Amino acid sequence: MTEPQDPPFDVPAPDPAPTADPTFADLGLRPESLRALDALGYEEPTPIQREAIPPLVAGHDLLGQAATGTGKTAAFALPILERLAGPAADPVALVLVPTRELAVQVSEAVYRYGRNLGAEVLPVYGGQPIVHQLKVLKRGVHVLVGTPGRVVDHLQRGTLPVDGIELVVLDEADEMLDMGFAEEIDTILEALPSERQTVLFSATMPPRIASIAKKHLTDPVRIEIRREEPAEGEAPRVRQAAYFVARNHKAAALGRILDVESPGAAIVFCKTRGEVDELTETLNGRGYRAEALHGGMDQEQRDRVMGRLRSQTADLLVATDVAARGLDVDHLTHVVNFDVPSAPESYVHRIGRVGRAGREGVAITLAEPRQRRLLSNIERLTRQTIAIEKIPTVSDLRARQMELTLDQVREALEGGGDLDRFRAVVDALADEFDVVDVALAAVKLVHEASGATDDDEEIPDLASRPDKKGKGKDRPWDDDRGGKGPKGKHASKHGKGDQPFRKGDRGPRGPKGDVARLYFGVGRNERVRPQDLVGAIAGETGLRGDEIGAIRIFDRFSLVEVPEASVDHVIDAMKRTSIRNRRAPVRRDRDEQ
Repeated sequence: MTEPQDPPFDVPAPDPAPTADPTFADLGLRPESLRALDALGYEEPTPIQREAIPPLVAGHDLLGQAATGTGKTAAFALPILERLAGPAADPVALVLVPTRELAVQVSEAVYRYGRNLGAEVLPVYGGQPIVHQLKVLKRGVHVLVGTPGRVVDHLQRGTLPVDGIELVVLDEADEMLDMGFAEEIDTILEALPSERQTVLFSATMPPRIASIAKKHLTDPVRIEIRREEPAEGEAPRVRQAAYFVARNHKAAALGRILDVESPGAAIVFCKTRGEVDELTETLNGRGYRAEALHGGMDQEQRDRVMGRLRSQTADLLVATDVAARGLDVDHLTHVVNFDVPSAPESYVHRIGRVGRAGREGVAITLAEPRQRRLLSNIERLTRQTIAIEKIPTVSDLRARQMELTLDQVREALEGGGDLDRFRAVVDALADEFDVVDVALAAVKLVHEASGATDDDEEIPDLASRPDKKGKGKDRPWDDDRGGKGPKGKHASKHGKGDQPFRKGDRGPRGPKGDVARLYFGVGRNERVRPQDLVGAIAGETGLRGDEIGAIRIFDRFSLVEVPEASVDHVIDAMKRTSIRNRRAPVRRDRDEQ
């Protein structure tokens, strides 16, 4: 292991190459900690634990780059416990974390590892009654885990004794800086004893982290732990997929995708609080046990939500990025980006929550056609391809639901045991009905009881559209009729579509032969755009975009030209679908009748 003198890393420390992987006992930990790890089922240290624990136990400062899920909590918690001696009094260690949820998680971990040592741990964060924190501090603690804001509050009150602090850990340092805690971190570190051990962990190493390290760390050991790459030929641990979908179909598309994916537990990231609440309501209406998490909730609500997720009484957590920072859910199988993150680093951090400890995970992103460039930026950063997939059709959904029903019935048959008590029911029905019909009725009941969604609306697929030269591309296509100023040949000057039709005004890409003009009962008041109409018609009927002619959008309705031969098919199909979340009346325009 190297010990360069000047952050940040220029050359990461090489991985050790021992003849056999070291055990926790080889890392110099006290027997009480080893017993606790054995009871928790920890068999061997992770790479970051192998690298970090020995220098930390030896008292060195450390600068570590490691992503969430690499085992870094134990990497700094176990060396902290080596310093415990005697009953709790003033804190000997301080751990700074970005969020209240992470404060609770780290506190629980330190307590579990130090159970045999009588470790007293206190999490301090905003939203929790400070009176309780003051009482516990007065009684005495070994380790304090807190968010920067609340720790500064205690410093200003004079309620946090710092003279006995021997070790300070900055966990998720880049997240703390992103959340605006730079000044608080400086205030805290300046207030602590100069003769202390300082540990800094960060998933990324921007210049701001280097500046903090240079100012507050002394001759640090530096380590970098990258996620283990799968061996050649192995499936990646995180399957990454993106679906291109119009904004007004996003909620329906997500429900369809989740129905097919059947996640064990998932986090869905949204941009705003309002979006979180609305999507949570939609998913609950679809039969999922979804919980919302955002900054507008008080601590009691947040604790209740996290309790439900960890106890697996909730399937989905719908959250804003800031509210979900620091969350660590062991049984998480899926991460969903309801929008493409504008910062590629955010995408990497989010999907790092799944695919841990050799388990496979799934990262799903719902993208609007205009967000293709953001996806490309992410692919360049990660050097991985995000598969562009098609939104499951109604047929795909029904097939998947039948698969799940088949699995349930097969599991009951293979379980055997308690089937005989139902034989009398089968025998009684067999006297009246064919046995196959009895079986079909039973399977139908199982299928319906499993919560199979009665979803019969196709969602327009934007994954592949012809470009302006008529050539197909593996990327979404934005229709250029209207909505783009001068290029929208069929829109008015301001894209309002309130000019009268002119005979033959279909442009070079309109329908060939006879055409019909259809009336749609949605317009500008519903924020309908030409691409909404094109996407809905093309997705529901199979018409190509270039077969749809002139579009005019008025305040309360829209007029669209389609081939005469397809008019009945279009009217029938559009009666079963929504445009911008509204069912719109569709008929021939009366001026034509």
